[in-house]
Amino acid sequence: MQERSTALIHHPYAPPEGFAAPQPGVFKASTVIFPSVAAMRNFEWKDKTAYTYGLHGTPTTYTLEERLCTLEGGLQCVLLPSGLAAIANVALSLLRSGDEVLIPDNAYGPNKALAEGELTSWGISHRYYDPLNPQDLAAKISSQTRLVWLEAAGSVTLEFPDLCELVRICRARGVLTALDNTWGAGLAFAPFDLLPGVEPSLGVDISVHALTKYPSGGGDVLMGSVITRDAALHMKLKLTHMRMGFGVGANDVEAVLRGLPSLALRYRAHDETTRTLAQWCQTRCEFVQVLHPALPDSPGHEHWREVCQGGPGHAAGLLSVIFQAHYSQSQIDAFCDALKLFKIGYSWGGPISLVVPYKLASMRSTWPGHLKQGTLVRFSVGLEAAADLQSDLSQALQAALT
Repeated sequence: MQERSTALIHHPYAPPEGFAAPQPGVFKASTVIFPSVAAMRNFEWKDKTAYTYGLHGTPTTYTLEERLCTLEGGLQCVLLPSGLAAIANVALSLLRSGDEVLIPDNAYGPNKALAEGELTSWGISHRYYDPLNPQDLAAKISSQTRLVWLEAAGSVTLEFPDLCELVRICRARGVLTALDNTWGAGLAFAPFDLLPGVEPSLGVDISVHALTKYPSGGGDVLMGSVITRDAALHMKLKLTHMRMGFGVGANDVEAVLRGLPSLALRYRAHDETTRTLAQWCQTRCEFVQVLHPALPDSPGHEHWREVCQGGPGHAAGLLSVIFQAHYSQSQIDAFCDALKLFKIGYSWGGPISLVVPYKLASMRSTWPGHLKQGTLVRFSVGLEAAADLQSDLSQALQAALT
């Protein structure tokens, strides 16, 4: 008879199969046990037909990958520890010394920092293009350009580019496109089918998604995804993912899987409240400009209508305002400090509304001509009642600016 210590490790009991529940099981593993040496030598992880090591996938991660593919309309997915790690995985997979990447000037700041830091040190050049001027992109694509980043809507300033024309230009030049689709979340538009029923197969090559935001929904998970439709392209991304040792925690995957069933409901609630606040902000004399893609006078509104109103017409939960230029930075900071329901913090997509003041001049190559002069503040609208959030904005404006 075995000692109890051994029996506790090598216990013969196996629970009966057939258990089903609303949430899938959570499998945690570094080591994966094989039934035989032959199986160890023959099992293949790349096509998800088997399991070989925790980093290469478990039933839990495979389940999330497949559900995210359904969400965004892709066929293959890899999971990363953050949205920025997902961006880095794309760069590491596709760019080599002597190559060039083009990035919209209103892109997510850490993407630009990655290009200016690590990519530059590795001999990979970058240039920024005007996302609202497709011809600027066309003029900057060179024989060294291997990748073009797209972002809709733009980070902080929320311009909506002519995604369709940008993709057409890149396709005509044989250049890959990667879209930061965190704002759209797979719900505002279909990244791989931008004009369904109108222009078949017009879509990006790669969709990157910070699952930290809307899919998680709790403000407590860091994760990213890279989704594709092309098998060869996916394998490039997947092999880099494997060689870099990227992995995600099973409990984090569980949290995202738990959030997905309510994603559409939460996204719609964020959207509706944000539109209410955006319209109210337009009535306030403190603001010289209100930036939200669904507003008719917001930059790129017509392009938002083309790809988003062709579907459900979503516009996410982000809203930016530019204060009148005569307000000082200290006054704007005092306004943010005076808010009670809006908390000061980065990220978005969670239940709590957030606010951040930005020094936009330091984030752009030049001050965009479509933006008024003044200090920009971005709001991430949570799941609180619109009337309460409006009251909070009103009292903070009165407390700090009068």
